[in-house]
Amino acid sequence: MLDLEVVPERSLGNELWELVLGMPLAQAISILQKQCRIIKNVQVLYNEQTPLSHDLMLNLTQDGIKLLFDATNQRLKVIEVYDLSKLKLKYCGVHFNSQVVAPTIEQIDQSFGATHPGVYNAAEQLFHLSFRGLSFSFQLDSWNEAPKYEIPHGAVVKNMHIYAGNNLQETKAPAMPLACFLGNIYAECVDVLRESTGPVGLKFLLLSAGFNPGVMGDAKVMSFERKIYFGDCCQKVLGALGSPHKVFYKSEDKMKIHSPSPHKEVTSKCNDYFFNYFTLGVDILFDSTTHLVKKFVLHTNYPGHYNFNIYHRCDFKIPLIVKKGADSQTDDCILTAYSKWDQVQEMLGHPMEKPVVLRRSSSANNTNPFGSTFCFGLQRMIFEVMQNNHIASVTLYRAPLTTSQAQPEAGCSSSH
Repeated sequence: MLDLEVVPERSLGNELWELVLGMPLAQAISILQKQCRIIKNVQVLYNEQTPLSHDLMLNLTQDGIKLLFDATNQRLKVIEVYDLSKLKLKYCGVHFNSQVVAPTIEQIDQSFGATHPGVYNAAEQLFHLSFRGLSFSFQLDSWNEAPKYEIPHGAVVKNMHIYAGNNLQETKAPAMPLACFLGNIYAECVDVLRESTGPVGLKFLLLSAGFNPGVMGDAKVMSFERKIYFGDCCQKVLGALGSPHKVFYKSEDKMKIHSPSPHKEVTSKCNDYFFNYFTLGVDILFDSTTHLVKKFVLHTNYPGHYNFNIYHRCDFKIPLIVKKGADSQTDDCILTAYSKWDQVQEMLGHPMEKPVVLRRSSSANNTNPFGSTFCFGLQRMIFEVMQNNHIASVTLYRAPLTTSQAQPEAGCSSSH
């Protein structure tokens, strides 16, 4: 049985781990995975067809806890304890719920002190008692006529919520706390830079946990901007974004068969390689010969996709040039990580070629429970589309280079 400390408007946890409001989804899942011997039977619940319409939920069925994550920014919004009999709870080191301490209204008053009068919901037959960032609901099944403002003596807590602010119904996921950075950088947003013919690079607005100069221990969230362009060398990318979480070498190019003359392509002795930045939601592909950037991949991290929870969501904005009418007037439209494929087609038109079907499978069992995705090419971008019409990833690539353009720029070594 878990024994956890409640911190109103902040967290639920113990000496070894802590689930903090504002924590990214991937970080919470990592904590649960590391505690797999103790925390078992975790369900991931989401709306398959409209994943942005409802919070994404982790349900710890064995422990009576639900973690609700904002569907858009995928940060922890609400911690709900819906079965207090399955765990022990304490506040300021003193238990208010355990096998020997019942969470009655008297116990809650003793542990948390005075608050506003409770609010009775006749339809639910529940009394809601709220503190800042914390609320309790009391079951009133055994009372025929419940008082409207005073919780009856002996009433027991049915569930508990931890959230930010004063109102559970209006709460939002707070900004990511300093404690959750863990030495990583995160992208607040990523803007695609483009010219008339297509994308040319990315502009990152990055967040990190830093320290004020000369003030020991005075940490704060710092934001800074970085730009990466096609043709930048790997040293420049390392200088701008830091070391990647992983370097992945391509073993084969599965899209080569769709090129005009795949049999004429010269096979290189070296393989192109990706810098994988998981907390940015971005992959950067380098040419194996020149070590210059040739592709960017932006991931949306929707549940129901094969790569879900590997990358954080990249909150990108892609400006599109949309031609209207015979006079070739153009409108500026913005494509985001939340745009649907039919919206993209309304702006850019339908692709002329049939999509490439992407069937992923693991080496362990060769199965993919989420089904195939479909890849469409438009304006030097490849859109990977899920079966629910949402975009799983966008790959940006540059126009073919001439021999002179393919040389490393000054100050960049061609060696890796």
